[in-house]
Amino acid sequence: MKAVDIRKLTDEDLVSKLNDLKQELFNLRFQDATGQLENFSAIGSVKQDIARVRTVQRERELKLRKEA
Repeated sequence: MKAVDIRKLTDEDLVSKLNDLKQELFNLRFQDATGQLENFSAIGSVKQDIARVRTVQRERELKLRKEA
């Protein structure tokens, strides 16, 4: 997912997306531990998406502080 797409989401959608990504990361790690994971690069992609979502959340938080 691209940062442009993430920035279009509402705050509630960002929280939901972050929870979904964390669940997906857990599932991928579980598959890796049990030897069922075929696409190892998926873990890195999900981690990057989590970082993107958190970055956008932080940007919005800092913007709100600056306005106040």
